[in-house]
Amino acid sequence: MTDFTQGISIDGIEYLVPFVSIKRDAAFLHKTAERPEDGDLYCELIGVYYNYTMSFGTIDDVGLYEKLYDHLTQPIEFHDFTLPTSRGTYSFKGYISSVSDEMEKILEDTVKFKALTCKFIAKVPARRPGE
Repeated sequence: MTDFTQGISIDGIEYLVPFVSIKRDAAFLHKTAERPEDGDLYCELIGVYYNYTMSFGTIDDVGLYEKLYDHLTQPIEFHDFTLPTSRGTYSFKGYISSVSDEMEKILEDTVKFKALTCKFIAKVPARRPGE
């Protein structure tokens, strides 16, 4: 039995794991942005991309940790993510730009890790001008 009622889903696989932090960043991406000599900014906004930095809590189950780490470091272009939000969940397609962790304990037959952190970058905008 797990103590967690929400987790994350990556490519349809649910991971019920503890979180320390889920940081959301709304990045505004412009197709063009330039300032002519008059100093006025001219730009064309493509949209707003919701990107996430996730820091996981301690995952005591070594097998579950390895399964999640292997999934996060899979060398593929894009994943389908579903994350918890104040409105239920948010699903998007994106890529993982980085994954990091650190060794916590070196045991006789295994190593326990902590501080697993990853960054998810959206493939398409969550919001577009005029929507």
